[in-house]
Amino acid sequence: MRDVRALPKAHLHVHLESTVRPETVRELGGEPLPEGVFRSFREFADRRAQIRALLRTAEHFRRVALEFCADEAAQGTRYAEVTFTAASHGERVGQPDMPLAAVLDGLAEGRERYGIECRVLLDHSRRRPIERLWRTYELATRHDEVIGIGLAGDESHPLAPFAAVLDAAKDTGLHLVHHAGEAAGAASIREALDIGHAERLGHGIRVLDDDRLVAEVRERGIPLEVCPTSNVLLGLVPSLAEHPLPRLRAAGLAVTINTDGETALAGEYARLRDVLGYTDHDLADFARAGIDASFAPEALKAEMRAGVDAWLKADA
Repeated sequence: MRDVRALPKAHLHVHLESTVRPETVRELGGEPLPEGVFRSFREFADRRAQIRALLRTAEHFRRVALEFCADEAAQGTRYAEVTFTAASHGERVGQPDMPLAAVLDGLAEGRERYGIECRVLLDHSRRRPIERLWRTYELATRHDEVIGIGLAGDESHPLAPFAAVLDAAKDTGLHLVHHAGEAAGAASIREALDIGHAERLGHGIRVLDDDRLVAEVRERGIPLEVCPTSNVLLGLVPSLAEHPLPRLRAAGLAVTINTDGETALAGEYARLRDVLGYTDHDLADFARAGIDASFAPEALKAEMRAGVDAWLKADA
């Protein structure tokens, strides 16, 4: 079997705040999250909020971004679109621009040190005020490294109140990627497509609830950012062996493999091989799907595709 760490990968669905190293959490005065399944999405979100609250200074934000680059590069990630809740952090620390600026500094240093290219997607909780999403939009328009925005969090809160901001983002040329079809059903995905102008679906596993929606998503070529281990940890899927990933793929959907920040990307690929029986050729197809679905520059995409081909040609 080939080393999955050597497979060039794009990582499209990963929350920076979920990747903070346990030792960094301890040094910042917190306790790392315990392993195991969360009893609810709310418990998951609340525990993550405890980690976010530890980030208080520019050095904290720069550090976690730099460590993210080091850890991703070690997993064979060549390109990442990392999600960051910049406006919320800015309000919390009383410095609206500092958290994002510090993260971008850390990512730039990470590129120089580790050779990984990163772009940023700014997210906004559906539970939070519209004014904060406008602030998120404004932050995104000021930095070339920020390529898009999206709605996240509890899908029982609709996207409709945020329509004007999402329309403005589309008109500005920002990419739009929303969490949808994770804990909620097909209606959440429909809303993300029609109101949210979604170019990819964060998770999207519940698309299988509606055959007509499956056909539309397939025909429009809208990729899914599937995070198998995260789905299990949040109790949305009973086990990895029972994950709908094979059915999503069999339906002809564009499926990319990601972590949500809950595990290491190479480990996620390895589990797909060990638990679901995917071959190295299958893993290469997943890697190509991630590259194709990314917003990376075309030259980098071509280089990564060539790397995937070389990985397959190498001796197992």
